[in-house]
Amino acid sequence: MLKGELNINNIILILSVVALLIVVSTVYLFTTFNNRKNKLIQEQLESKLNNQKRQHELELNALRAQMNPHFVHNSLNAIQYYIQLNEVEKSEDYLAKFSKLMRQFFEYSRKQSISIENEILLLKNYLDIEKLRFEDDFDFKISVSKNLDTEELFLPPMVLQPILENAINHGVFHKKGKGEVSITFSSINETSFKVEVTDDGIGINKTKAMKKAKDQTTHTEHSSFVLEERLALLKESKKWDVEFTIVDRLDVSEQTGTKVTLIFKED
Repeated sequence: MLKGELNINNIILILSVVALLIVVSTVYLFTTFNNRKNKLIQEQLESKLNNQKRQHELELNALRAQMNPHFVHNSLNAIQYYIQLNEVEKSEDYLAKFSKLMRQFFEYSRKQSISIENEILLLKNYLDIEKLRFEDDFDFKISVSKNLDTEELFLPPMVLQPILENAINHGVFHKKGKGEVSITFSSINETSFKVEVTDDGIGINKTKAMKKAKDQTTHTEHSSFVLEERLALLKESKKWDVEFTIVDRLDVSEQTGTKVTLIFKED
């Protein structure tokens, strides 16, 4: 009888120990899992905050890249020049376009995306100012395919204008005779579209050779770096996937100039 009781007590003891071990193991596993989960959440939050910080920094840099001090200075000088010539209508037109462009820059810099329609309005205003500044030394053309919904399709702000600035100041500016810049918007499918910026200037190869000969870093290089980094971050955010290519037209045809192609795919 006593032996039987001892066996029962031993079994109870063993079961109690096993139960205790199960409870301890469960608590340990739960604590470990919870800690890892919290760590993963913390890492994801830190990664998201860092991406947001980088995005804000790039947006600020993009705005700074667009607000080229030389462009602002030259525009104000041009307005003053027309005032001194007593060309009141032209100076007022220039000032109105310049003021509107500054408002557009600051307004759109705070947005995650803008419609193609608004982007075209900004680009046209910018190109009108540059034409006044260069005294009609170049022409521009903006083409939009009929099947492209410019009100419902969007793109990241402050992407195309620096490309146009490069085309004008480092492409057609160095060309002998009148130059031309064209921007073409065309549909790919319901959520994707293509933008091509083409100029008939000296071409990217000659531009790079000129900069290398002068051994200097230009505003163009800075704005191009900001653009490439921003496109990479947009792709990393998984909201936008933008394909970017740039070619010297002489490499693929008998025409001079540079062609930039961007394909916007919204995820």
